[in-house]
Amino acid sequence: MYKIKQCFRKYNRSISRRLLPIGPGDQIDYKNMSLISQFISEQGRILSRRANKLPLKQQRFITIAIKQARILSLLPFFRNNEKELYRVD
Repeated sequence: MYKIKQCFRKYNRSISRRLLPIGPGDQIDYKNMSLISQFISEQGRILSRRANKLPLKQQRFITIAIKQARILSLLPFFRNNEKELYRVD
């Protein structure tokens, strides 16, 4: 007759600390090509926050640094593959 109410519990997720690819001594700058190139895909796209596992503030700085490096032609806008897929002979 009596219905037992069940408590809806949120799962207790253990919050694991993520290892950030950017260390405390690394400076996010358009001149730091070794750091910036880690956050670009093979096609030349900027990787998402979810893929990078970065906080929002660091992702913004990385995006700005990549765009500045592209404008100053330190980075290409597109990466050309060795094989040209759309070549018609």
